[in-house]
Amino acid sequence: MLTVLRTLFERKCLRLGFIFGSHFCTANTLPFYIPERILLFEKLKTSHYACLAERIQHSSLPIRIFMPDGKELKGESLITTPYEIASQISQELMTSALVARVNGILWDLNRPLEEDSNLELLKFDSPGGKEVYWHSSSHVLGAAMEQLYGALLCWGPSTESGFYYDMFHQGSPVSNSDYPALEEICRRIIKEKHQFERIVVSRDDLFELFKYNKYKLRMINEKVTTPTTSVYRCGSLIDLCRGPHIRHTGQIKAFKILKNSSAFWNGDPSQETLQRIYAISFPSSKQLKEWEQIQEEARNRDHRKIGREQELFFFHELSPGSCFFLPKGAHIYNTLIDFIKTEYWKRGYTEVVTPNIFNTKLWEKSGHWEHYRENMFSFRVENDTFALKPMNCPGHCLIYDHRPRSWRELPLRLADFGVLHRNEVSGALSGLTRVRRFQQDDAHIFCTMEQLEDEMNGCLEFLHAVYSVFGFTFRLHLSTRPEKFLGEIETWDEAEKLLERSLNSFGLPWELNAGDGAFYGPKIDIHIQDAIKRYHQCATIQLDFQMPAKFDLSYVRKDGSTTQRPVMIHRAILGSVERMIAILVENYAGKWPFWLSPFQVMVIPVAGNVEDYAQVVHQKFHDAGFIVDIDLDPGSTLNRKIRKAQLAQFNFILVVGEKEKLNGTVNVRTRDNKQHGERGLQETVARLKELKDSRVEKAEEQF
Repeated sequence: MLTVLRTLFERKCLRLGFIFGSHFCTANTLPFYIPERILLFEKLKTSHYACLAERIQHSSLPIRIFMPDGKELKGESLITTPYEIASQISQELMTSALVARVNGILWDLNRPLEEDSNLELLKFDSPGGKEVYWHSSSHVLGAAMEQLYGALLCWGPSTESGFYYDMFHQGSPVSNSDYPALEEICRRIIKEKHQFERIVVSRDDLFELFKYNKYKLRMINEKVTTPTTSVYRCGSLIDLCRGPHIRHTGQIKAFKILKNSSAFWNGDPSQETLQRIYAISFPSSKQLKEWEQIQEEARNRDHRKIGREQELFFFHELSPGSCFFLPKGAHIYNTLIDFIKTEYWKRGYTEVVTPNIFNTKLWEKSGHWEHYRENMFSFRVENDTFALKPMNCPGHCLIYDHRPRSWRELPLRLADFGVLHRNEVSGALSGLTRVRRFQQDDAHIFCTMEQLEDEMNGCLEFLHAVYSVFGFTFRLHLSTRPEKFLGEIETWDEAEKLLERSLNSFGLPWELNAGDGAFYGPKIDIHIQDAIKRYHQCATIQLDFQMPAKFDLSYVRKDGSTTQRPVMIHRAILGSVERMIAILVENYAGKWPFWLSPFQVMVIPVAGNVEDYAQVVHQKFHDAGFIVDIDLDPGSTLNRKIRKAQLAQFNFILVVGEKEKLNGTVNVRTRDNKQHGERGLQETVARLKELKDSRVEKAEEQF
């Protein structure tokens, strides 16, 4: 039987033309494991559905299904699927729905419901729908990679901007000349509308299914901690996967290979070198074309490119992952920090300064040494081991605990801009978005459970105030108790309800990421959207029940007779200042808002006989705290100087001639060539100071 199946499979592959070159598979060299794996899967599928049929016979019950609009539908447990519900609602929803969310958990459309359910049907325009769509597309890519290269697949996740698959391949490295062949196989898999089939199998069956692939065996040993887990089949590919997935490959309408690179197993340079292939997919060709246009715009906005052109920052091989901020970049850096410090003062935060180096006993106590030591820079000092701090929270616990605390001191809001270091692998470093040395607007709030809701509301209002200044819109996600967690379920439930109330009262839409919280507490993740519709996670609001327990933190209760454990909130708005600068550079495309701009004012004299007055104007703005420059180039015409200043993105250009010198005025124009005309020097200084202090987004128009 196995020989017959393998022969039939090889004939099909030959018909599809899998003979592309010396380092590709041919009909004669197609991996032996594909037909063997399919045969075992079909055997396990028969057993899986036999068990399901028995459960249906003995356990199926009527269930209630609640839709987001409040409508209630009827169904049967273990029989009714989300896809059937979608088909009852409308033909359009049946076609466009990609995945379901059942009681907060992403769920295959073809997977039967098991109990009373709150049901959402997600399309591609939702974060959950997009994630599942791209994850399913990675399985198509993986199937093509197996068929083309005969490689051992490793890991194929979705990302914020598509998906990739890693493989171990002993042949020639992947090159972009391979892309047409890969895309052709992917198109055929898509055209054949292969179903994504889910079955649940035992650990022993997993080892048998993937016995040919040492990387999958490692995953099973490291990741599968339950007696059973799910496996998905899509055409020739069978993969260890939690899912969920779209219904079939025909829902993928546009597919494009983007690039390839080398990678390491588990990101560890001491492990095997892998080949990684990146791709993107969409439900329509139009969306792919729109995405390609955005990518072209993104290349023009790349913060590394603009950073060089505007002389904001650079990196050097003698300190990889650590940025050198030049004067203009340092101005942006310090202005952002000053902005947050101003907000701290309004909101009752107290700024502290903590050491950069700690004995590893601190990290052992906090738990970071056990789980995070590979990402820390550590070294010996005399007879002890020390490490550069990668985060501020343990140091803030020491500040809280350095003397007894009273209920009267809470909430205690500690803010810290201390320098942090994380030992990122060299291959992961990427401009300002992934660095080894950085600062963040890190704050930790110690409060009582009774104060928690007010503090969460304050954090949400804080981030709204900051992001509004930048012109960002954002999405909110509530991540709840994971499978492995510490603490009492009752405490988790209370905290999650409290966060839910805070999000509801905040008034903006939010999504539930069930089971995605940290092991020590639920959290709210915030994703901001930039000018070209990309999302970035910067802010986070994280509850922590465990850190106060590890450091035995307490406060004296109001009755004075007992002590109580405080709750800790980890909170950042900008996140990494470096990463936020990268986002802002690309969001504004180097066209900085006036309050943040390193190119605020350019003074241009009409001729040499008014250079002395131009110097006076320059000094006046300098003394008022503006970033101001002056163009005294004698070989350049007035129009050329103005155009040069506009291209350099100076917000305001002040032209002075004999008339302005005589009247003590300046002639004001903007980088967008809006001419405001002649204004008094003192009046202009005062107005620009007002615009700068108010941090308006378009000061040039409001002048």
